[in-house]
Amino acid sequence: MYNLGVAYGEMLMFDMAIVFYELAFHFNPHCAEACNNLGVIYKDRDNLDKAVECYQMALSIKPNFSQSLNNLGVVYTVQGKMDAAASMIEKAIVANPTYAEAYNNLGVLYRDAGSISLAVEAYEQCLKIDPDSRNAGQNRLLAMNYINDGSDDKLYEVHRDWGRRFMRLFPQYTSWENIKDPERPLVIGYVSPDYFTHSVSYFIEAPLIYHDYANYKVVVYSAVVKADAKTSRFRDRVLKHGGAWRDIYGIDEKKVASMVRDDKIDILVELTGHTANNKLGMMACRPAPVQVTWIGYPNTTGLPTIDYRISDALADPVDTVQKHVEELVRLPNSFLCYTPSPEAGPVAPTPALSNGFVTFGSFNNLAKITPKVLQVWARILSAVPNSRLIVKCKPFCCDSVRQQFLTTLEKLGLESLRVDLLPLILLNHDHMQAYSLMDISLDTFPYAGTTTTCESLYMGVPCVTMGGSVHAHNVGVSLLKTVGLNNLVATNEDEYVDLAVKLASDVTALSNLRMRLRNLMSKSPLCDGSKFIRGLESAYRKMWRRYCKDDVPSLKQMELAQVPPQQQQVVPEEIAVRITEPKKVISTFAAPIKANGFYLGQCSSAKTSNAEENGALLNQSRNSGKLS
Repeated sequence: MYNLGVAYGEMLMFDMAIVFYELAFHFNPHCAEACNNLGVIYKDRDNLDKAVECYQMALSIKPNFSQSLNNLGVVYTVQGKMDAAASMIEKAIVANPTYAEAYNNLGVLYRDAGSISLAVEAYEQCLKIDPDSRNAGQNRLLAMNYINDGSDDKLYEVHRDWGRRFMRLFPQYTSWENIKDPERPLVIGYVSPDYFTHSVSYFIEAPLIYHDYANYKVVVYSAVVKADAKTSRFRDRVLKHGGAWRDIYGIDEKKVASMVRDDKIDILVELTGHTANNKLGMMACRPAPVQVTWIGYPNTTGLPTIDYRISDALADPVDTVQKHVEELVRLPNSFLCYTPSPEAGPVAPTPALSNGFVTFGSFNNLAKITPKVLQVWARILSAVPNSRLIVKCKPFCCDSVRQQFLTTLEKLGLESLRVDLLPLILLNHDHMQAYSLMDISLDTFPYAGTTTTCESLYMGVPCVTMGGSVHAHNVGVSLLKTVGLNNLVATNEDEYVDLAVKLASDVTALSNLRMRLRNLMSKSPLCDGSKFIRGLESAYRKMWRRYCKDDVPSLKQMELAQVPPQQQQVVPEEIAVRITEPKKVISTFAAPIKANGFYLGQCSSAKTSNAEENGALLNQSRNSGKLS
């Protein structure tokens, strides 16, 4: 029974897997492994309470079962229960000191709690044990963005080195059958795991809706783990316009690459970078003649097989010193196009009118709120008498995280009584309406907000941001200037403080701005989908014309990667996998930060010791480093 559960799980037939795992546990109440694997399935289905129940049952049978200790820690991390999560993951490491992925997950926990240096250390410990850990390698890259001020090339170099090593794990296609006609209709492929109610999805929607499908046919490769109503809406719109939709969750990345070739994709655009459930392995195969990265990651992928990175002249000025493996393509306005949530609800009056004091706030994730950010925020509140600060993020449901945050602010001279900390708000409407609690939004640095900034503006809350020398620092600059709020963009910390204090000094003007901000934003290029897509399609056409002239940036990068052509693998056409292939195989490399902690060893019997057994295991991890 247990083996059938494993088999069905590997085929992604999870309903059947549940049946056989439950039967296995019924006939063998000592089968902790069946309970663990049930927990993984329920976790992926967002039934976290049931997942916790399953992991706890596994641990009641086998207290030192490191996979279940680790998996339970991951669920607690998702729930923001940082103390409980740390306890479980540390127990997993004690039970199995060579359990590399437990160190990776400890890094995710530290990252979510805002301890970036500890997160990087944990990822590096994982890599010492398992140098090929894709999870830890990519999570380390992501974490370093939170503390990178662009003062040197270190972050570029670690991305570049990762990309060169990673590319060599995959075979590359070296020729394509796509007709080199510079003006013919093109087929654009978009690959992402975020076609659901997720921060990135608010920027994906415009291309799916506004593309001229007659000349730019869209093929979507959806790696969504758990589809929702937004997924269905996206799929229906793509199909209605004559595009195609491929569900690729769980399919090996080399097979997805074959699907891309079968679809004759001209330009393949990945929207995830080094964040959760990415398909950079597929991009490493170079299945399309032109490959692009966009939206989901604030830095270079480092992958030599990707030709272009889409940006704009505000996020990445023409004189930027930041280096990228990809060639930058700058769109006419912002590199983003925001589609507001229909669940947002109305703009509320500025609360200072009734409160009698100004409330500053941030809904960015805690990893972005660095000690330097808190120092600057404390200066602002010190300069505005009776003002308050409201911060919302997931880990604030944990008392120790809350206390540590408040203690840090108290050391900076800000009394805890002036600070309100809110945990995660589950319903999107309630989350959006929480902006009614703040008068002024404060952006983070050197990793600025993206979705949170757009949400703030749409809910009428002006945001103060600060430019810097790297893309991650300048996203707020791009968003605010595109909306026409140049006067809220600072160039240094002193200006940032002055702008916030000045904005708070005139509540009447603040109220007037709040009431017109949604309309101002809606009429700006940031929300003009049809105009945005014209600029995007023009960029795609220029890329294709260059390809037709044999001008391919990735070829130069692959040469620089010093991979001799005779050592490069060439994918033979006969191994291509057709879209209709019925069997789905889990990738050799588990996507970063997806909780996939299946135990694939034998099920325990009544005589099995409680000592931990280091059985075969797919990587278990979670990485929420998306736009926030």
